[in-house]
Amino acid sequence: MDTTNEINALALERIQSFKGKYPKQLWYLFLSEMWERFAFYGMRGMLTIFMVEQLKLTEKDANLKYGAIQAFIYTMAFVGGLFADKILGFRKSIFWGGLLMIAGSFTLAFSPQHLYYIGISFTIVGTGFFKPNISTMVGNLYKNDDPRRDAGFGLFYSGINIGALLGGYLCINVANHYSWNAAFSLAGIGMAIGLGIFIFTKRTLGPIGFSPLANKVSLSKIRIYDLMVYAGSLLVIPFILLLVSNTAYTDIFMYIVGPAAFIYIIYEMFSFNAIERQKLIAALIFILFSVFFWAFFEQAGGSLSLFARYNLRHEVLGMNMDPNEINNAANSLFVILFSPLFGLLWLWMGKKKLEPNTVIKFGLGFLFLAIAFYVFYYTRFFADAAGFTSLNVFTLAYLVITVGELCLSPIGLSLMTKLAPQKLHGMMMGMWFLASAYGQYAAGILGAGMATVDDKATLTDKLMAYTDGYKHLAIYALVAGVALIILSPLIRKLMHDVL
Repeated sequence: MDTTNEINALALERIQSFKGKYPKQLWYLFLSEMWERFAFYGMRGMLTIFMVEQLKLTEKDANLKYGAIQAFIYTMAFVGGLFADKILGFRKSIFWGGLLMIAGSFTLAFSPQHLYYIGISFTIVGTGFFKPNISTMVGNLYKNDDPRRDAGFGLFYSGINIGALLGGYLCINVANHYSWNAAFSLAGIGMAIGLGIFIFTKRTLGPIGFSPLANKVSLSKIRIYDLMVYAGSLLVIPFILLLVSNTAYTDIFMYIVGPAAFIYIIYEMFSFNAIERQKLIAALIFILFSVFFWAFFEQAGGSLSLFARYNLRHEVLGMNMDPNEINNAANSLFVILFSPLFGLLWLWMGKKKLEPNTVIKFGLGFLFLAIAFYVFYYTRFFADAAGFTSLNVFTLAYLVITVGELCLSPIGLSLMTKLAPQKLHGMMMGMWFLASAYGQYAAGILGAGMATVDDKATLTDKLMAYTDGYKHLAIYALVAGVALIILSPLIRKLMHDVL
């Protein structure tokens, strides 16, 4: 066992001592995640519209169910991170999650109207095993003090957005021009490509992602534990199906799982020293604020999706385009275009000793989010008598949202691996995604609150209802941003040497 540990340590040292800006393994994880995000964002862009137009749900109910689906996806990310840390390891978790996501996509493709919730339930559990663990593997490619880590997560984040751009645009396009069956099949094909890339390149990862039980218990026991996790994840699918089908059950579940996870993290804190505990407290503060950020940001798949479907003209910069293709793809396109520029901006400001610290960047993210939702609100002043408004102004709002996201989201993944002790990396990455779950859950509730109760409401009534809601979100985001900036000196002290 000692010999095996020494070999693994040497292999890890070789990986982490790479020359240049990025380790080669990052590119393989980049491509795997890119295709997984193709599938995820392709599906996300279709969910609410499908429920309204094919399942005949009201806009209010569709918003609530969208929030529930997204919430369970990110809740399962916490569970997936926990089982990866304790039993499976990252590699097996990613493989198993990918298989379940492929099964879910093709179940939906076979009969979307009749098997919708079943297919979605497979996808929810699969995403939970896949998403947090591939992000954690990126962090493990670097030593703790390696200054290249942020650049690596920045590249990884661009992979996420390339996948989101392609999936978000193509899947809704295929649904509009061909069929929903073909659109869900396309998402499944994307996921299969991503999983295939991971399988064929995982040998380059050395010991990264192996089971934490390796060299601690016998191989036969590891197999038994693995099978128990696989079986348990299959057995939980009917439970997820019940919760997603009935949002009243979702409420009960969300009231329980978040506090329970928080209490567990507090319990784990007592096994660390004072500095490590303070860093974990700082991580929890970032996680708490991220709940609010994603509650506003994730209107994209809910209320903004319906707003784009029914209240926007099909013209942007003189070109004829489907507003939902813009809604699903604009943010990712802007991230790809402007992310390198932001990287250069931070470097330039750093040389001038003007770069804002991480907490201030989080605060700025909220301030730009506030401006963006005010622009969404302002679309009402470009509306015609029929209730149709400007796609140009709508797209401008997404540009501003992207600026806010670039201040906050790319550093969030990196922060979790910096602030958390090594043995809690997967769990804290899961907590980051659990915060997203509560953000998604709140996004559905907020979106449902904006929807008109009257099914016969005019497009103008719907326009006014949604834009009133966006004005309130702008105010909430402004308050959160100001609060973060005021609290920044205290949070910085808790972070110690993490910048």
